[in-house]
Amino acid sequence: MIPINPPVEYKPLSRAELNGKRLYATPDGNKLPSVTTILDKTKDKTFLIEWRKRVGDAEATRISTEAAGLGTLLHTHLENWIIGKERPSGNNLVHQLARDMSEVIITKGLCDVTEVWGQEVGLYYPDLYAGTTDLIGRYKGVPAIIDYKTTKKPKKEEWVEDYYLQCCAYAHAHNKLYDTDIRKSVIFMVSRDLEWQCFELELDKFDTMSEKWANRVQEYYVKFA
Repeated sequence: MIPINPPVEYKPLSRAELNGKRLYATPDGNKLPSVTTILDKTKDKTFLIEWRKRVGDAEATRISTEAAGLGTLLHTHLENWIIGKERPSGNNLVHQLARDMSEVIITKGLCDVTEVWGQEVGLYYPDLYAGTTDLIGRYKGVPAIIDYKTTKKPKKEEWVEDYYLQCCAYAHAHNKLYDTDIRKSVIFMVSRDLEWQCFELELDKFDTMSEKWANRVQEYYVKFA
């Protein structure tokens, strides 16, 4: 368990649809695209398209569905551990793997989280975007946006730029809504072979990633909104 001490009262966001698009409905009455939608629409999908052609649609769908299920289970393990709630049980391989991967994040990542402000917190930047962040709190004493990621194999830092942009988006939304100054993001990543990686977006890179995120938002609204 980790001490939970939210500095503000977080308001939940609801899902909505508009012209067939899945959006977030915000308390101010707007319907906004998600951070992940903006990133997905504006990223280079060349590699993904080639991979799908190589393995076939059926296998690609199977792999993606399995990865999503594993990610959901991992998140539930971590959320329950933080509040001292019973964690998911199950004996199949996915359940066992999710528990093992969560133990890596607990022992190597969450051990440095000194205070939790909120889990699965809905955030939005007025008139631009919305989303849900995994964890907000103090990492090594510093306010931070924290995200959990699973991976098949360890990644180089240059491969996780969109994860940084995602966290930047949430940080700016939190700062706008709650008058904070969060400028640190941390990504806890564990592979299926239980290899641990921690990517920290430090202050010197935060402004650079923030500018890249702003460009992606602009591109989305020019091309897709």
